[in-house]
Amino acid sequence: MSSRPPSHFARIALLLFLVLLAPVLKHLLEASMTTQMLVQIPLLVSVGLLLARAVPARWNAALANYDHAGINGLILATLIMALWMLPRALDASITAPPIAVTKYLSIPLLIGLPFALSWPRMSFIVRGVFLLELIATFFRMGWLYLIWPDRLCNNYLLGDQQRLGKYLIVIGTILLLWVAAKLLWGRMDSFAETPPSPPQLAADSGARHLDHGTPG
Repeated sequence: MSSRPPSHFARIALLLFLVLLAPVLKHLLEASMTTQMLVQIPLLVSVGLLLARAVPARWNAALANYDHAGINGLILATLIMALWMLPRALDASITAPPIAVTKYLSIPLLIGLPFALSWPRMSFIVRGVFLLELIATFFRMGWLYLIWPDRLCNNYLLGDQQRLGKYLIVIGTILLLWVAAKLLWGRMDSFAETPPSPPQLAADSGARHLDHGTPG
């Protein structure tokens, strides 16, 4: 747990959000399909991740009643993320101001925030399914952008689209190798509760044996 007060993370989130709204930076990040998807959108997600650190504990506890095992929050974040990976959505966010406003609000509040709140509630299996689906999405979208012969976005050139496809496949490959390495050689304590150590299990078994052997 961090010792920093929740208001600290809220201020950082607001500052990052305002920086991303700056016209110069907005134009720079949206000038390329690659930077919009791989830089701007992850930074907007980070705003939501920071906001989650500022949510009061009692609010989080109340939300947990409607987010069993983190599944509802994960579904919400996944659906909204899938929407903003569509070429039509990326295109419209540049030319249509209402869509741009929707993007700037929905990504932090409906992707980053619910995902950060739901992640600690997820079981090992739910987290594993999410990671595998995320990797598959990178491969699917990357392959689509790479092999499609025509431009999928009116605002971006075919070369930029193909470059994004290559990067998505590379990111998917890196994630796949990372998950495989964690499963084969790493520790997965962050993905599930740590089981009792063997000495503790032995002590518990001995205590139960003594309890059963004690005359009533």
